Amino acid sequence: MKVMIIGGFLGSGKTTTILKLSRRLNDSGKRIAIIVNEIGEIGLDGDTLSGTGITTEELTSGCICCTLKISMQYTLQTLEEEFKPDVVIIEPTGIAFPGQIREEIKNMGLSELSFSPVVTLVDPCRFGTEVSEIPRFIETQIREAEILGINKLDTAPGERVLATEKMLSKLNSEAMVLKFSAKTGDEQFESLLNHLAVPGLEKAPSEKQNSIEVSEVSAFSTRYALVSSLEPEKGIALAEESLLSIRDRVSEINPGFIGHVKLSIKLPESVVKGSVTSSKETPQVEILDRKSEKSELRLLSAITKVPKEELTEIVESSIESKLREAGVPFEKMEQKGHEHEHGTRVDMNMLMKPERA
Repeated sequence: MKVMIIGGFLGSGKTTTILKLSRRLNDSGKRIAIIVNEIGEIGLDGDTLSGTGITTEELTSGCICCTLKISMQYTLQTLEEEFKPDVVIIEPTGIAFPGQIREEIKNMGLSELSFSPVVTLVDPCRFGTEVSEIPRFIETQIREAEILGINKLDTAPGERVLATEKMLSKLNSEAMVLKFSAKTGDEQFESLLNHLAVPGLEKAPSEKQNSIEVSEVSAFSTRYALVSSLEPEKGIALAEESLLSIRDRVSEINPGFIGHVKLSIKLPESVVKGSVTSSKETPQVEILDRKSEKSELRLLSAITKVPKEELTEIVESSIESKLREAGVPFEKMEQKGHEHEHGTRVDMNMLMKPERA
């Protein structure tokens, strides 16, 4: 079983990258499983990835490089025994340390285990391009990588990409730097799959750290049942207005916040997905063709240097206010899910039903 770890800070494009990689591998006849780790109690990316038909498991309410190590071991062992994948792709939280995850998995005693090179994705437009401007936990993500992927080449200015490449080389001169757009699946992105086919290097273990403490990130997620459905256009407007409200109110507390607020609205014939990652960014919203049995709104937020209680109040009041303004009846849902003893939401039935995308 080969393990691929695709890390990177919140909003760097991990889910899109993994979607493309898993489809390529699946089409080549490989048996693929994906493990998604969300820091909040509710997962969003797992729904996106499982919609491809590829076996996907979610680990929520923590980070697999520190607080969810036991849950990670349980899930990997179950996949190995019952699904027998050729490749397991891991999407850690945006604050996780990918090298630390690799080290923990190596010590789990799983049989016939191998690793692809550890990948850290970087959005060149998210941070300054001087080493001194990079938060310490993101610097750790960069230093632990064997491949540094400068993503979102389709939207980033050329000079910004070059400056980011220079900064990355200062922090980690040994890593291979690849520049691509996972969204468009360009030729450079195709080269990433080729580089992942070779074995990763045996790197010396790094000092173990608690990623949640080091990053100073507060996380909150919530879920609402929509009693009546929305037209897609109204769903798009609701997503945009909710994200703008949260962005602006968070900016009042921390004008230079970094993080990720992502939202999904499930409608009968489609899903509206949106996100915002900084005080200067316009919310990015798209609509996907995907049927849902129930109308539902989910939101996950992970923000630096904003107290948890204040983030919770901002998210809940913003969402509920916008739902009322849109005339949409709603009910707040309890944080539920099938949990095993380590507090991880796992759908074990999926392990027994491998499908092809």
